[in-house]
Amino acid sequence: MKTWILIAAPVALGLAGVGAWLTMRDAPQGALDPAIPVMPVTVDIAQGEALYARSCAACHGANLEAQPDWRTPDAEGRLPAPPHDETGHTWHHPDRVLFQYTKLGGREALALQGVEFDSGMPAFGDVLTHREIWNILAYIQSTWPERERAMQAERTAADLANGGT
Repeated sequence: MKTWILIAAPVALGLAGVGAWLTMRDAPQGALDPAIPVMPVTVDIAQGEALYARSCAACHGANLEAQPDWRTPDAEGRLPAPPHDETGHTWHHPDRVLFQYTKLGGREALALQGVEFDSGMPAFGDVLTHREIWNILAYIQSTWPERERAMQAERTAADLANGGT
């Protein structure tokens, strides 16, 4: 009987943790710790595509392809908008970082990580709702090949396991 309790306790705690995580994912955005945003389970990729076209494509390209010479700083020293397809580095970042970068803008999001950088990425937190930001990010992720999606999902899981640090 004691063996069953020793095995069942960690299993029960693990299931409770998964349940709490799933509950957090579906909670209203205001209920989440804004420092550790989590993509909702349900997203609207079609809306994300339309919002991307309206809010992001002018800089990042209609096909997520980036501005020309995106690795070379412009006259002001800023890097042009990078691609969001698999050729860029968007998939290298966990969901939390992508959300913060979009909501807060590049400079502020990087400052949260202790990095001073003059990013040209504007903040969209006053223009888009949390749900709209997630829909855009879900659309972008939906265009990546399976390998990049899997790697990005692993980075997001590791980030959540570390409490978003």
